[in-house]
Amino acid sequence: TYVMLAVPRSRWCWVAGGLGSLIYVWLFAQARLPMQSLLQVWYVGVAVVGFLRWSHGGTMRVSLLPWWWHVAGIAASLLLALFIARFLAAETQAAWPHLDASTMVLSLFATWLTAAGKLENWLYWIVIDAVQSWLYAAQGLIFTAVLFLTYLVVASIGFIEWSKTYRRQT
Repeated sequence: TYVMLAVPRSRWCWVAGGLGSLIYVWLFAQARLPMQSLLQVWYVGVAVVGFLRWSHGGTMRVSLLPWWWHVAGIAASLLLALFIARFLAAETQAAWPHLDASTMVLSLFATWLTAAGKLENWLYWIVIDAVQSWLYAAQGLIFTAVLFLTYLVVASIGFIEWSKTYRRQT
């Protein structure tokens, strides 16, 4: 519901996303994916911020992020993910510490892009959803893996729709 409402830029996507994230906090903890569980806690907080941000000023505008922000965001995300993965590998029984940490940290960046109305958020989600779908399937979470493949399709549609909006605005 979150992704379907995010495509037309409805602020109610954040309410749906927050509720869904509460469910996944528990599910991912049970699947030994601690960073995915922690990511869902982050999503609950971002859902509140996103709802408030998208509620002000009417329709949310779509904009682009300068390329150097992408380079900095990806580099910082992967560096942080490396430290988290090392911790997970040494101190926990995390099933996939590097994928768990990388997708979690890159999802934080992508969520920020979504809340900020940046067109490129959808490109990040396409890649992240593909990797997470594989990760969840590897952990036996087949229905969640299929859900994330569905998110991948919706993210592709979201990119097309937001691209049209961006072109109309400029």
